[in-house]
Amino acid sequence: MKISELTLKNYRSYENAKIKFSDGLNVLIGKNAQGKTNLLEAIFFTVIGKSFKTSKEKEVISWDKENSYVKAVFNKKYRDEVIELIFNNQTKKVIKVDGIPLHRIGELMGCANAVFFSPDELKLIKDSPEERRRFMNIDISQTDKKYFYLLGRYEKVLANRNKLLKTSQDIKVLKQTIDIWDRALCDIAKKIAKARYNFLNELAPFASMAHNYISGGEEKLELRYSGLSDDIENYDAVMLKALQKNIDKDFKLGFTSVGPHRDDIDIFLNGVEVKNFGSQGQQRTVALSMKLAELEIIKNRIGEYPILLLDDVFSELDSFRRQRLLKFTSKTQTILTTTDFDAGSLEAKIFKIEKGKIN
Repeated sequence: MKISELTLKNYRSYENAKIKFSDGLNVLIGKNAQGKTNLLEAIFFTVIGKSFKTSKEKEVISWDKENSYVKAVFNKKYRDEVIELIFNNQTKKVIKVDGIPLHRIGELMGCANAVFFSPDELKLIKDSPEERRRFMNIDISQTDKKYFYLLGRYEKVLANRNKLLKTSQDIKVLKQTIDIWDRALCDIAKKIAKARYNFLNELAPFASMAHNYISGGEEKLELRYSGLSDDIENYDAVMLKALQKNIDKDFKLGFTSVGPHRDDIDIFLNGVEVKNFGSQGQQRTVALSMKLAELEIIKNRIGEYPILLLDDVFSELDSFRRQRLLKFTSKTQTILTTTDFDAGSLEAKIFKIEKGKIN
């Protein structure tokens, strides 16, 4: 999969811009705050329907403008796909695929595929389990729309259960009425946990291979799904028992304390937990390795590599790891931003970015 062309109108720092990418390595060079990351954000927006920079989507509209427009042309194995985004200060954004407006964001999943990495992705290792769940959710949703819709259903049932916990005045009455929500929640939870468990089992060897290559093979990376139960086939039954056991606790807290919304990924280097004991350099390399492993997962599932978006990763890597990274990613279309670049023997299409202008 490739992106051949990106068009922007009134998108952040870009009044009018069109950029045509090569099939291989594309390098966006410029000083800081010139608009390089905005281009990656626009591409990611057309793939996921959301920004990696902000939850306030109207921020992408240029100052003093009413509308913003993004158009991306993707070349896929068997067909091309044109995805358009229209942002308006007064209304919700509009997403079109081949000129046809989508009614739900879930319809966008899988139309195009991309993997994004920046130094901020260190939060994948260091921050709360929510970041690691988000990592799994985005990746799985790109190749499985059913999973995306399962997440939505789970959130609705979870919200209803939590509302009941908060509004109930009598624990005895609560226990008589909450069972219907418990069973509905557990049924969806099993499907989510199973998808994540299978995803991580598939991801782990690729992440280990990527880490081994980039770091020079000095450390062994291990990833494990940390959920309510290792018995994935009986996850629903285990969760139901846990919900029933924790009902008094949940009643006092006012929210549900067990389930996929609390699950995590355990990450180890040579048997040592990276989050608490790894150096920042180790944490960064592990996060990058997990992202690179996504390339192989998506390739296995859809039959072609996704687009790789790398934002300012060179500032965090030494020259050895820079070259290893570029060689590792040579099999897919890569778009990276940097303040300086030495391609060495690699071919690359260079774009100079300055104050929202592309040269």
